[in-house]
Amino acid sequence: MASLKIKRVYEPAASTDGLRILVDRVWPRGVSKKKAALDHWMKDAGPSTALRKWFGHKPERWVEFRKRYRKELSGSTPLKELRSLVKGRRATLLYGAHDTEHNQAVVLASLLGGRAKPTARRPASSPRKTK
Repeated sequence: MASLKIKRVYEPAASTDGLRILVDRVWPRGVSKKKAALDHWMKDAGPSTALRKWFGHKPERWVEFRKRYRKELSGSTPLKELRSLVKGRRATLLYGAHDTEHNQAVVLASLLGGRAKPTARRPASSPRKTK
């Protein structure tokens, strides 16, 4: 079984990350490719644009989002490729969302058989910074 964890792409890369895989369909704002230090960007493993926009990172939609996202991934090539990539390896699924508990990496980790926990916690009720 893979050693799997999840982490915001905005956090610094660490030697303990192992294989670093971005699982967002959209490139995270303000992150250079060098800073991201990715091994793979699996765009198609992220939720569809329609699902991502519907979810809007609203915790009250989390249960339904998980259900719909799992349905999108069911039998998909991106999920099979991701499963193959992480099999027997240390890997970190990277995501750009502010919420560490309600995002696609959490769903993917559960589908990959991991018990991945976010490396940093940000309560879902924390206000987002505005610019």
